[in-house]
Amino acid sequence: MNMIRIAIFSDVHGNLPALDAVLEDMEKRGITQKFCLGDLVDFAPWGNEVIEKIRYLNIPCLMGNHDERIAFDIPVVPLPKHSPEETEARFIAIGHSKKYITDKNKTFLSGLSFHIKLNYKVGKRHWNIQLVHSGLLNNDIYLYESENNKVFIDMLEESQSDIVVMGHTHLSFKKYFETKGWAVNCGSVGRSKEENRLASYLILTIEEDYMLPEIIQIPYPIEETAFAIEESGIPNYYASFLKNEKTSVL
Repeated sequence: MNMIRIAIFSDVHGNLPALDAVLEDMEKRGITQKFCLGDLVDFAPWGNEVIEKIRYLNIPCLMGNHDERIAFDIPVVPLPKHSPEETEARFIAIGHSKKYITDKNKTFLSGLSFHIKLNYKVGKRHWNIQLVHSGLLNNDIYLYESENNKVFIDMLEESQSDIVVMGHTHLSFKKYFETKGWAVNCGSVGRSKEENRLASYLILTIEEDYMLPEIIQIPYPIEETAFAIEESGIPNYYASFLKNEKTSVL
């Protein structure tokens, strides 16, 4: 049987233990083709190590909005959806990345692709797969499962793809549109906003007559990440967030 399986993940956000857990899970499943949708940095203290692992493993990676900000030293602006507490923590955490990410790694981030379009021929059929961080024209647009279906159908039609895979919101979902294709959010590896806080990624199985996206969610040593955040100068807000505790900036 001619079958292809690839893994797609996003939003590591400096969380090396979560990335290691996801990569190990992929290896156990025998998946060798891997793609990353960006946001390697910010909010956990292993930004350099995460970038260097992606480079070492030659994993094709998109430029997330956080990667772009660190690569080009783009000013941080408050977001209306954030509380004053999170706004303060965010400024400090991104400042931490701007200080500690090496020039070599900033240069790597600056050269990442904005989109990746894949085409796999399985049997007699060609499958088109569009990878984005968040949108076709913008890497900082928030598209949730509750979005009007037309938004996703338009993305499928504009990209001429059978599936669009995105990240950015840290909330996974799968939506199928008859005759059009799939819109999938693979969730977040390192800073899930889902209640279980598990590391999330996508396995995409492709055969000649069908395509099957499967969201995988696995545990990782959250306490290790939280402790490292607390010791790093990054606000404890992000440690408390991972542990699903009431957050505190200090």
